[in-house]
Amino acid sequence: MSDRSDEPSKRRRGLFRGWREHLEDDKELSVDLDVDFSEFLEALRQALDSFIADARRAGLDAPVPTTPGWTVRQLIAHQGMVHRWATDCIQGTKADPSPYETEGLASDDPVLWLREGGLRLISALRSAPVDLDALVFLHDAPAPRMFWARRQCHETTIHSVDALAARLGRVPDAEETWVTQQVALDGIDELLTGFMTRSKSTLRSEKPVSISVRPTDVRRAWLVQVSSEPPVVQRAGGGHQLKLRHHADVILEGTAEQLYLALWNRSDEVKGEGYDLWRRTAHVTWS
Repeated sequence: MSDRSDEPSKRRRGLFRGWREHLEDDKELSVDLDVDFSEFLEALRQALDSFIADARRAGLDAPVPTTPGWTVRQLIAHQGMVHRWATDCIQGTKADPSPYETEGLASDDPVLWLREGGLRLISALRSAPVDLDALVFLHDAPAPRMFWARRQCHETTIHSVDALAARLGRVPDAEETWVTQQVALDGIDELLTGFMTRSKSTLRSEKPVSISVRPTDVRRAWLVQVSSEPPVVQRAGGGHQLKLRHHADVILEGTAEQLYLALWNRSDEVKGEGYDLWRRTAHVTWS
């Protein structure tokens, strides 16, 4: 017969064993969520290289399935315009960006034109001082130098996925892209906390609804409170992730890469009621 006085200690050991197992699960699914400046530049350069290769293979007149109504030529002109505008912002030059798009459309070799502008952007970022004084335009934004490296990393990554879609003739799956988990998680965070919380955000619902964005491959989550006002976003990681799940009306799940592309409306791999609301109302447009 066991000593009843030993039962509390057994229960405590069981409790601590479960706690240790939970920590091991957290460790297994954890990831360094901080992307540093050099990593943003590396990802930007990789996205640029992929964009160029896929645009060449697709052809300038190929339609872009992920941006209906655009051809590869128009996609290039838009991306090259944004690169040149971003470079102007970093270097403190105020310029109307619209002539850049016209220039890209009229270029004899738009792909080369895109490459030149992208490399100038990377050079401007590398040369920028750490305490760069420049425009930033998102909520919860990092300092300007980091902001522009981050923003152009994701801008170019998403549009390079458009170029891949043009080459494939269809919407790509996440595993067909070069997007890493780390970049995807940062991109989700930028989109949710930076873009969607702005007053100009289009993510709205007359009936309040909460959406949990929950990667299945890492302990990380976001709770997006949607109403007729700008969304409110709460971050969570580790044990707090489960709490956000239980407090959500709907859940969006997938790998970090699948969610990143789906939230930018570049993937068909995430489905459900919550995603239908997102797809109908959450749009980021150039203005």
